[in-house]
Amino acid sequence: MTLINENYLNLQGSYLFAEVARRTAAYKAAHAGQEVISLGIGDVSRPLAPAVVEALKKASQEMGRAETFRGYGPYEGYDFLRKAIAEHDYRARGVEIAEDEIFVSDGAKSDTACFQELFSQDAVVAVQDPVYPVYVDSNVMAGRSGAFSGGKFSRLVYLPCTEENHFAPVPPKEHADLVYLCSPNNPTGAAMTKEQLQAWVDWARQHEAVILYDSAYEAFIRDEKLPRSIFEIPGAKNCAVEFRSFSKTAGFTGTRCAYCVVPKELKVWDKEGKEHSLNGLWMRRQSTKFNGVSYIVQRGAEAVFSPEGQKQIREVIDGYLANAQVILRALRGAGFTVYGGENSPYVWLKTPHGMSSWDFFDLMLHKLQIVGTPGSGFGRCGEGFFRLTAFNTPQLTQQAARRIAQFTF
Repeated sequence: MTLINENYLNLQGSYLFAEVARRTAAYKAAHAGQEVISLGIGDVSRPLAPAVVEALKKASQEMGRAETFRGYGPYEGYDFLRKAIAEHDYRARGVEIAEDEIFVSDGAKSDTACFQELFSQDAVVAVQDPVYPVYVDSNVMAGRSGAFSGGKFSRLVYLPCTEENHFAPVPPKEHADLVYLCSPNNPTGAAMTKEQLQAWVDWARQHEAVILYDSAYEAFIRDEKLPRSIFEIPGAKNCAVEFRSFSKTAGFTGTRCAYCVVPKELKVWDKEGKEHSLNGLWMRRQSTKFNGVSYIVQRGAEAVFSPEGQKQIREVIDGYLANAQVILRALRGAGFTVYGGENSPYVWLKTPHGMSSWDFFDLMLHKLQIVGTPGSGFGRCGEGFFRLTAFNTPQLTQQAARRIAQFTF
């Protein structure tokens, strides 16, 4: 008899976005010919920037010639991309990150899900609520969650993100070993200030905790007073790992490229109190379980940092932020209370008349043919809220806005 990892049985229902897709597909099958507009799953609609496409073409041609063909690449990523990341994403903002602290991967989702493997099964995990489901589910799979009851897992520390605290989590009074933070936040769209992040860094150093900081949407920040990286905060290199992605920044959702930064100053301990480098442990994990991102894709990612690439992707991001403003105006005009959308591609709205998040999902789908994401799928504090994304085309976003404006909720 072959036994399973029973931690998987603690996972609650189907993965949130899989359930959204299932309900949407069922509606489309029953209503052929109706145009359904997706403002739900955060996939992009704009094509890759021309500078990226040209780099992909050139790299593909290199792979077709014996003298420039490449086989397996470095587990941690090619030097040319790690150098570009260090220079443009960090040193340009006054943050010194070394190339060997950068690890290229196939997605921030993969990295945030897998990084927990480096820590003890007894580690206490803190998560924002509402939260991107991968942070929770990956720790459930690892056996750190405890039993599920009353809408939460018994061993997780929940950090409420509510209207009262402007959706910004505050450090808990109790101890935690790992803390997942996301800013700008998915799903609420809230971006943390330097003062808020400093409080977290101070707390983490006091508790000898590690912050797993997801900044996949940092390129959407337009307020110069807001930090784009946790490493802009003094002391963060001693307690934080940062995850970033080219998916939303440069449209790589179907191309797959991301990276994480693991500072060499960041130390962890074994049960005997011996110190270890988290940077070295992550490299050991990646070299065992990951064979690296393709050369072609990494050349495409490198082109993001070229002058042409920077100009082109900024225009794309500005377009998505303009979509967010279209959604915000329509919702406010319809009387909704809304948040986010300013330094983020996500709009977080309060459901009307006390409707549950899934009831509002069904209303939007069946009455307006618009797909969003129920807030309750992100956690208990997400109940009564709903997420819309700005990643569709301008035309379909404006059409969705018209449907909202014309409907009586």
